[in-house]
Amino acid sequence: MIDHISLRVQDYPRAKAFYSAALAPLGYQVVMEFPGTVGLGAGGKPDLWISQTDKVANPVHLAFSCARPQADAFHAAALAAGGSDNGQPGPRPDYHPNYYAAFILDPEGNNIEAVCHAAPGAAAKPAATKAMKSATKKSAAARKPAAKTRLPARGSTRKAAAKKPAARPAKSAKKPAKRRR
Repeated sequence: MIDHISLRVQDYPRAKAFYSAALAPLGYQVVMEFPGTVGLGAGGKPDLWISQTDKVANPVHLAFSCARPQADAFHAAALAAGGSDNGQPGPRPDYHPNYYAAFILDPEGNNIEAVCHAAPGAAAKPAATKAMKSATKKSAAARKPAAKTRLPARGSTRKAAAKKPAARPAKSAKKPAKRRR
């Protein structure tokens, strides 16, 4: 699961203003800011970091999950904030039957998308697939703590703790006699 993404930009003030306005319809706001770096998020934790760089960066594609009305509002807000249209809000049935998205190029050429995978009128969050549920169960199993090793009692020495238990005597080939009642 992705925790956060960092985006490098050459015009930091312009990028900060653009993303603050464009992502507001998705519930994003500035959560943290340091000189030349801003962290935006929806819900109190920054998951999109934008940082100043002197180097020319290759454009990236960022997609934000949302409800259909939010995709429409994102597109309008991003255009008003200085973005360029890269795909009007609407269905994209060639991706899948319920794919609804809006695309914007930010001022530095990054392709920013607001997307809803839910059917019209349904909740915005997609239902977990069997593969996702299976991966989650496997991940949870991997996080279980390992069996605890028994430590030697206080005052005992490591040497004593390291001793192996005495070997059991070999079983005799003769079966024990049956007990009478």
